[in-house]
Amino acid sequence: MDVFWENVIVETAARYSVVILCTIVFLAVFELVTSYKNWVEIKKGNIAVAMATGGKIFGIATIFRYSIEHNDTLLTSIGWGVVGFVLLILAYFIFEFLTPTIKVDEEIGSGNIAVGFISMTISISLAFVIGANIV
Repeated sequence: MDVFWENVIVETAARYSVVILCTIVFLAVFELVTSYKNWVEIKKGNIAVAMATGGKIFGIATIFRYSIEHNDTLLTSIGWGVVGFVLLILAYFIFEFLTPTIKVDEEIGSGNIAVGFISMTISISLAFVIGANIV
């Protein structure tokens, strides 16, 4: 049975499946902390929400990319992915806190593309920083 789990195709499928599941869960958490509904706004054509959400997806994937690269076991990869996600969501709150004249959440929800772009850029940039620190 150990040979089955050591097969590169099985291992790849397992990691892929877990990353997809984690991405869905993490996006649901982001949905809980924002005042707008991501997929409703995206369906309406809200580019700012699409950019912010895309940045989060890219950020989560980037963190898992580093996590998978630097860890042998699936469980360790998931653990580092969760740590990275917590840091990414913390960055979202810090961004909101450091811009007191702009209510980031409201601006993105109302379609402010500039704020959505900055949010996307922050998520992507910090994902590389977080990923580089994964051991």
